[in-house]
Parts: sequence; C-alpha cells; structure tokens
Amino acid sequence: MVTKKIIVRGKVQGVFYRQSTRNKARALGVKGTVRNLEDGQTVEIYATGTTEQLSALMDWCQVGPPQAVVNAVEVSDEPLKVYDDFSII
Repeated sequence: MVTKKIIVRGKVQGVFYRQSTRNKARALGVKGTVRNLEDGQTVEIYATGTTEQLSALMDWCQVGPPQAVVNAVEVSDEPLKVYDDFSII
C-alpha cells in the first residue's frame, strides 16, 4: 500500500468532481479524501491503495466527470496514511 497526493487543476469545482472521485475511488478500493481548495479551480486528493489501484485513479483524474475540464494533474508521494473509507472533506 502506498499514499499519493494528487492535485487536479482546471474546471474541477462545481462539476461534481469530488463526488465522482469518491465514487471512482470506492469502485477501485482506494481509501482517502478529496476536497476543493479555496482558489476555486483546484481539487486535492489523498489516496491510499496498491500501485495498480492508484494508477487507475490517476488515469481517471486526467479526465474526471463529463463536465470537468482538467488542465493539469500533479502527483507526489506521501508517507503512508491509513483511511477507513474514501470521503469528501
């Protein structure tokens, strides 16, 4: 298990990005959190799972839900964090 921080920039607020991320993460078995940042155009995700699970989530983040317009995705390694579920903050 590994933890990644994923920053997604673009038209990702007000388009159900957080809810869609939670649904995708849960379907993949990934645990963590997703939240909007105050700048109005960034979503921050902390995700814990296997390398394969996180790779699938990161691929999905490049596109997101139908209404989203993703301009950039930044991924960084984090110390392992244990979560009970995947939740919206």
